[in-house]
Amino acid sequence: MKAGFIGLGTMGASMAANLQKGIQKDGHSVIVHDIRKDFAAPHIKNGATWADSPAALAAECDIIFSSLPGPVEFDAVSFGLNGLLAGIKSGAAYFDLTTNSPSTVRKAYDEYKKKGAYFFDAPVSGAPSGAASGKLAIWCGGDADVFDKWKPVLDTIGDQAMYIGPIGTGSIAKLVHNCYHYIEAAAAAEVFSMGVKAGIEPLALWEAVRQGAAGRRGAFDALTRQFLPNKYEPPAFALRLGHKDVFLATELGRELDVPMRMANLALADLTEGLNRGWGDRDARAIMLLQTERAGVEIKVDPQRLAEALERKAKNG
Repeated sequence: MKAGFIGLGTMGASMAANLQKGIQKDGHSVIVHDIRKDFAAPHIKNGATWADSPAALAAECDIIFSSLPGPVEFDAVSFGLNGLLAGIKSGAAYFDLTTNSPSTVRKAYDEYKKKGAYFFDAPVSGAPSGAASGKLAIWCGGDADVFDKWKPVLDTIGDQAMYIGPIGTGSIAKLVHNCYHYIEAAAAAEVFSMGVKAGIEPLALWEAVRQGAAGRRGAFDALTRQFLPNKYEPPAFALRLGHKDVFLATELGRELDVPMRMANLALADLTEGLNRGWGDRDARAIMLLQTERAGVEIKVDPQRLAEALERKAKNG
């Protein structure tokens, strides 16, 4: 087997190195390419060979990976002069590890299919430290049977390679993850600025809230209790009490002249929940307002949810 890797930047260099460690010991080979040839020096030293272009790499490889800055660079690698599509072999699989646009990868999927090749959007999550250690999630969208065939190779790069669904779903999962992260960062900055301006030393504040309910569990763990099963009774914490708490927090913000944009948006939804008669439902019932605005229903079968939680407990 010959595996190709394009893009040897901060993330790609480590992922390509782990790919080499994982497959070269079994007699397989790795071919690399980057717009900066000097970035490939460590990989070549460790046994990889150099390709002068994506097309040249594709002509040799059974499986290809790329780690690129975004859609513009991905299009150049795929569709450009001497791009992958110019050389890719029928039957080859291409996993793009880039955080990409769903519309971009869907277009690419169709073009690779015309060549008889299998394309996956497969963005990763785990930061540079995870790329180096191999502690990476890889979220793959594409053809399920082909994913299963190549998963052992994906496992040399990350410890949580997962098939999500058809092409584009990997990119969607990554955008949900990253967007949530930055919304969470903005919310943390907002409430911490209020707490510090109110007189609490920052580390003491962090140590205090770290021991609260939100601090003790993972960011997404709480979604399994009300939101995913669409079950808001009996309440773990009543909406009317949540309204009171956020009202008091925004009141303190006004007293201190601290802008609290996100908190006031939450208060508006909590107030609407009260006006709908939801005061004794769980406070997370306000999440229904957003799914209503988006025109979707989220309701996961309890058995499937239990199985997912069991897998999470098993895999850590």
